Amino acid sequence: MSATIAAEAGFFSRERTVAAPSFNRWLVPPAALAIHLCIGMAYGFSVFWLPLSRAVGIAQPIACPADMSFLAGLVATGCDWKISQLGWMYTLFFVLLGCSAAIWGGWLERAGPRKAGLVSAACWCGGLLISALGVYTHQLWMLWLGSGVIGGVGLGLGYISPVSTLIKWFPDRRGMATGMAIMGFGGGAMIGAPLADWLMRQFATETSVGVWQTFVAMAAIYAVFMVAGALGYRVPREGWKPAGWTPPAASKSAMVSSANVHLNVATKTPQFWLIWAALCLNVSAGIGVIGMASPMLQEVFGGKLIGLDVAFGDLSAAQKTQIAAIAAGFTGLLSLCNIGGRFVWATSSDRLGRKLTFAIFFAAGFALYVAAPTLAGLGTTLFFVLAMGVVISMYGGGFATAPAYLADIFGTKYVGAIHGRLLTAWATAGILGPVLVNYLREHQLAAGLPAAEAYNQTMYILAGLLVIGMVCNLAVRPVAARHHMPEAAPAGAAGSAVEASIADTPVAPATTSPVLVALAWAAVGVPLAVGVLITLQKAVILLH
Repeated sequence: MSATIAAEAGFFSRERTVAAPSFNRWLVPPAALAIHLCIGMAYGFSVFWLPLSRAVGIAQPIACPADMSFLAGLVATGCDWKISQLGWMYTLFFVLLGCSAAIWGGWLERAGPRKAGLVSAACWCGGLLISALGVYTHQLWMLWLGSGVIGGVGLGLGYISPVSTLIKWFPDRRGMATGMAIMGFGGGAMIGAPLADWLMRQFATETSVGVWQTFVAMAAIYAVFMVAGALGYRVPREGWKPAGWTPPAASKSAMVSSANVHLNVATKTPQFWLIWAALCLNVSAGIGVIGMASPMLQEVFGGKLIGLDVAFGDLSAAQKTQIAAIAAGFTGLLSLCNIGGRFVWATSSDRLGRKLTFAIFFAAGFALYVAAPTLAGLGTTLFFVLAMGVVISMYGGGFATAPAYLADIFGTKYVGAIHGRLLTAWATAGILGPVLVNYLREHQLAAGLPAAEAYNQTMYILAGLLVIGMVCNLAVRPVAARHHMPEAAPAGAAGSAVEASIADTPVAPATTSPVLVALAWAAVGVPLAVGVLITLQKAVILLH
């Protein structure tokens, strides 16, 4: 019966991704990483800003006329774009990521991760190709549309595509499973940015900065990995559980529920909005630090970074170049903390519990933000850098722990779609955090404060955001039983007939070849290790 139904289903349908009894669940995380490491390049897109700002002038930017209108600037071919204009791609990335994940999260649950992963690949890689054409013809609107809008949709679908699947494959280690996948999004820039820099240098000529060719090359590379990842996805059959694992006994006071809450009901509960607020405030504080990391280190420590007791404003151009290189190492170190925190904190949450883990984020984050001005005043970068590293690890940890938190509260059936709607918190924080930090900095400088002290009030305000986040997190309680779906209710997802028909199949041990598992992990592990090594090399200069 099941074979007949599966045969009639299309290759891209959810039915065709139901795993055989002998499937090894450890093949799913590398499939997820293959997609996340590609779309994670969104964090590294700033590597293109300077070359694109002189795409016409090549050696030096050619400024557009001061009286040129906004619409004229979108199609102008005779002058160069400003970095502020190009930066809108970055904003569009995360706004569209949150919006698309919220809009199409329910569709993903029905269609399955394979189809969602392939659509993500088409959008992300197709967006790069449209941007390449935009650079070649020098049309700014094509970059916004290609990478910003279409690519942003690809980010959203690719980001949430493995969440529900991994949680169902690893009910015994939900945090670790989502941490492994979402870790890849934080690490994508460590691979993509050096690759993009190398490609641009190879393609650069006297008449081209090499960006459009780089976009085409990266689209081709990413397409291979993302398609392979999408085709590697499998979903467990109904009723599957790891051999030897027994679900924990239910408790009325427990924060882990075995019941499921429907998507449309979950988003109407106070629990959803409390977790939404907690994530938004944690991300707002963290993304504010990430956005100002390089200028903050340079302006706070100034000449002390190179052994001189000189304020930042009194440094020469050559000295500022030196400390800019050190600040780049600081940014790279924060990237490592971001990716490491996603795995370590999410994995730790399996033992600590999701609510306690978020409480640690807020309590420790508050203490570190409040202490940051004092640590900066000690005259050494060591304690300040360590503090900011821990802060960013908790920023990444919040992303990776959130899906497991939702699964604990609302069950696993619709967790991918619920997570998609939760990501609107990221879209909100992507605007709130940088805007708050940038305007506060400008206000402090306008008030006459030295650059080294302009971030003090900012740190205190970010600490205040975390206090509000702590209150929201502590208020989370188990969902009332009246919101639970009846156990006999239909799954509501295509493929339930196939899953039900094989639900009684005896559980067999994983017989997938260990060589295949090792190759799958090597395919994503080797590039990630190279990215980490490159980042460490850049960060070493910070220790001198």
